[in-house]
Amino acid sequence: MRMFKITACMPSLNNIRTKRELQNTYFTKLVPYDNWFKEQQRIQKMGGRIIKVELSTSTVQGRNTGLA
Repeated sequence: MRMFKITACMPSLNNIRTKRELQNTYFTKLVPYDNWFKEQQRIQKMGGRIIKVELSTSTVQGRNTGLA
């Protein structure tokens, strides 16, 4: 199965006292090729930025993620 390994940055959803305290959360996840557009829209609608996208391969339950 073709997968994208994406690294994204999302703004923190916690209450912020001042705008200078804005904190970001960075994460990396595997997204199926067929769901890429939906996931991209979800990240951008929440105010996040996609930092890096890599094409990878994977099988069920992460036995062979192809990331090594």
